[in-house]
Amino acid sequence: MRITKNQKSTKTLADLYRAIDRQHAVTITYVDDNGDESVRTIEPYDIRTTMNGSIRVHAMCRLRGDARSFAASRILAYTVHRMAFVLDRAEATTPAGHVIVVRSANQLIARELGRDYLPTRRLTRDQTDLAA
Repeated sequence: MRITKNQKSTKTLADLYRAIDRQHAVTITYVDDNGDESVRTIEPYDIRTTMNGSIRVHAMCRLRGDARSFAASRILAYTVHRMAFVLDRAEATTPAGHVIVVRSANQLIARELGRDYLPTRRLTRDQTDLAA
């Protein structure tokens, strides 16, 4: 088990990104908003930065069985396992275009590029003819 206070946050994030790439489960020791400590096994699928600069790990939680978001700063310790993901992640039910508010020219450009260049259908790993 790696203790996050004993290493740089870049090392923690690199290990979590590696777990996402390899689809390996991660057991974390996490402190919630109330200060309660819990141990959970998660299947991370995304790491994002919020508007206020905090880093959030989006993952399927094996304890709850659904998608959860964890603040990276609240992860006290973690262990990356070699076991593969077992939970299915739910697909988005609302199209992205209906919930995004564009407030600047940069956001508008990013939105237009995303609309034009993102695949229109879901790709699977066996579709190698579509690889760039």
